Amino acid sequence: MELTPGLYHMLFLSSALFFIGVYGFFTRRNLVTMLMSIELILNSVNLNFIAFNKYLWPGQLDGLFFTLFIIAIAAAEAAVAIAIIINLYRCHKSVDVEEARNLKY
Repeated sequence: MELTPGLYHMLFLSSALFFIGVYGFFTRRNLVTMLMSIELILNSVNLNFIAFNKYLWPGQLDGLFFTLFIIAIAAAEAAVAIAIIINLYRCHKSVDVEEARNLKY
């Protein structure tokens, strides 16, 4: 008996990751947890690309290339966001979103 996950299993896992990320982004006030939630959302998109590539166009690598591109963009985004968070912590001794709102003006 073959136990490979089907397309519906992959899409269910991807949608669960997406909604966990959205929930974490909207309910948390810590910038680091918000960044982790954004990473969860990007990983759910990557899982969608891989799943659709495997089941709709198994001979092509388009989904894989899109996924590698998104991983590279996410790594650059995470590096910049962590640098901003570290500078915010050095200035205000907090990574709370309410403290970051004081930087507007």
